[in-house]
Amino acid sequence: MDELRAQAQNPAVLAKANINPLTRLATDYLNHYNEVIMLLEMLESCPEFAADILGWEPRGYDAYFEKSHFKDKDLARVAYEIAEPNSRRELEGMIDHMDAILAATLDALRQNLSPTAVARLGTESSGWLKPLVARAGSVINGEHIMPAAMSDETARQDMVDAVFQRGA
Repeated sequence: MDELRAQAQNPAVLAKANINPLTRLATDYLNHYNEVIMLLEMLESCPEFAADILGWEPRGYDAYFEKSHFKDKDLARVAYEIAEPNSRRELEGMIDHMDAILAATLDALRQNLSPTAVARLGTESSGWLKPLVARAGSVINGEHIMPAAMSDETARQDMVDAVFQRGA
């Protein structure tokens, strides 16, 4: 565990693991939402996917990685513990919002809706979720804190080094 904590402090290790070195968050988490969004979008042509959507359950960041096949899932979980506090808080708020939208969507899908209503529900729900997932991605990627962090010469150099190492 001490080794993972040390790795979670190393920007090059985080970048190589597809964990943002600035926020210490991984975009892989967003797959939890992207998969259900894809199913919601397909409801119009494949209403049978409603059963798969009803199987979706909210899963927090840590719980997602606990069950994930992500190669560096243990590192992702440790990095989350020490993630940049504002980024983590903002991401958790968006998770709550996305989970609330999906809870309402699931409740509606459990009703005896017409195929037209099911298709519209899929379109509307995915339309609400996609911008939230994009915003969550920008938080994970540190776009909202980048300018402040980049004013520190050491942080800027660490980020450049991490990017070059990742590409190698």
